[in-house]
Amino acid sequence: MPKGYIIGHITVNDPEAYKEYVERDTPILLGLGGQFIVRGGQAQVMEGETLMRHVVIEFPSYAAALAAYNDPAYQEVADIRRRTADSVILVVEGV
Repeated sequence: MPKGYIIGHITVNDPEAYKEYVERDTPILLGLGGQFIVRGGQAQVMEGETLMRHVVIEFPSYAAALAAYNDPAYQEVADIRRRTADSVILVVEGV
């Protein structure tokens, strides 16, 4: 069964307030079976435009990734991200 991924491209507008999102989303997503593969770090745009920060979270399946994103506890915390950053979030099926 292919793995599932939540991929985020984020530009943080309020770094101090965004810290609460990181502190609170981590245990939720880990508890839902996620594993952070990429979380920030160096990145270089080779083509096109993107936001500044990149996050990849691996899940056992696409269904598990969708369920994690839609989880009510995560959605409550995601409101912090929405208030403190610009973001594009995808749920993707792996190969």
